[in-house]
Amino acid sequence: MKVKKNILTTGLLLLALPLAGLAQTTVTTVDTTRQAGEREITLGGAGGSNTDFDSSFGGVNLSFGTYINPNLMWSIRQSINYSNPDVGGTQWNGATRLAFDQHLAARGAVRPFIGVNIGRVYGDAVDDTWAAGIEAGAKFYVQSRTFVYAMAEYGWFFDRARRIDNSFSSGQLNFGLGIGYNF
Repeated sequence: MKVKKNILTTGLLLLALPLAGLAQTTVTTVDTTRQAGEREITLGGAGGSNTDFDSSFGGVNLSFGTYINPNLMWSIRQSINYSNPDVGGTQWNGATRLAFDQHLAARGAVRPFIGVNIGRVYGDAVDDTWAAGIEAGAKFYVQSRTFVYAMAEYGWFFDRARRIDNSFSSGQLNFGLGIGYNF
């Protein structure tokens, strides 16, 4: 278990390094302040693995969200994933989730966030089921409304609400990198 935590921690730090380096060289005049009612759309690539790192996948993420206030945003996310297992052919999977994110104080052009999500997972390689997750990431604004984002999510599956806490240890890691626009 300690090895898994070390691998996860190292992976998250490596994911954050490029953003930290870009933040140091950026002019801090980019306004990352959002207002209630502003919307956001993102498009990105995704990857994931189970907690044993012996099964993985890749895919595409899309999201649409609205700011409730300058720091809180809800969004709907759609993921389409592809895997090619050792036995058998191509497998397609999808996930539709509702997410709620808290954006932390901006540091120049970088706007970190943390959040939660809940939704449905379905497809060839998984049993259709419910999923919940915790997430963290950062948006690096290259212009006042355009950004690059990186995020990591730990999600777990459950079939009934009373089993949500029993399934936490058998979740999966999801990583995403993409672009977004506020309007």
